[in-house]
Amino acid sequence: MKFLSLLLFTILISSSCCGTKKVVEEKPVEKEEIAIVTKVPNVVVALPIPEPPKPPKEDNSTEISLGEDGTISDDGITETTEIIYTEAFDHSILNDLLKKNVSIDGNVNYNGLKSDSKALQSYIELLKTYQPSDSWTKNDKLAYWINTYNALTIDLILRNHPTKSIKDIKDPWDLRLWKFEKKWYNLNDIEHTILRKMNEPRIHFAIVCASVSCPKLQNEAFTASNLDEQLTNATKEFLSDRSKNELSKDKIKLSKIFKWFKKDFEKNRSLIDFLNKYSDVSISNGAKKSYKDYNWDLNE
Repeated sequence: MKFLSLLLFTILISSSCCGTKKVVEEKPVEKEEIAIVTKVPNVVVALPIPEPPKPPKEDNSTEISLGEDGTISDDGITETTEIIYTEAFDHSILNDLLKKNVSIDGNVNYNGLKSDSKALQSYIELLKTYQPSDSWTKNDKLAYWINTYNALTIDLILRNHPTKSIKDIKDPWDLRLWKFEKKWYNLNDIEHTILRKMNEPRIHFAIVCASVSCPKLQNEAFTASNLDEQLTNATKEFLSDRSKNELSKDKIKLSKIFKWFKKDFEKNRSLIDFLNKYSDVSISNGAKKSYKDYNWDLNE
């Protein structure tokens, strides 16, 4: 009887242990299966979405969107658009000198510029140090070389001041007075081997030879961001000045600039086409043409 009771007790204990073990083994399996299911969506959502490649930048301008309050809009809703242009070269020193010493009509106070010669020389040193690179835009290069030509012309006059005319200086456009790194420049180098090769005929109304019949020296520096507007205004001002050009439908009396640099104005069109683009007068193709005498007196 004792043996039977012991046997029955052993069977009950064994059954209970097996049942407990089964439950313990099954629970982790259920948890593991749930964990796998919950992790999969998270992995999919976390995958990064590649951005499309951005086109190469053709100039130094940056377009930003402004909201109604004038602050930058980051929600994709554009009320207005503003273009911010980063100049490759800072022409502010020359700009200040011109505003101070050149009248709205282009008359130059060379005595005043002589008093400000240190500022002019510091600007020329900057030009020598930071020359255009391949990364500069065409407008940056044009603004740089136009301002360089005008600054060096002023420097040439100041070196020989007082003088009645730039032509009183021996070989004024061939004097190699300015060393940019390893190269010595003269005014002819800048005009003929650099600026004229950039296919922009309006430069002839921006660079100034310090003479009465030249285009007037603007009382502001040229900048890349405003260059097209500045060149257009300079061209229109020159053509509308009757002391330099007399224009009518059937007869035109032109500055000799149009004779000396005829090829530059006829690269993509006729001379008459160029004149009509920037003049208020409509000139006929058969208009009689002549040239005015050139006054080389100093533009002061």
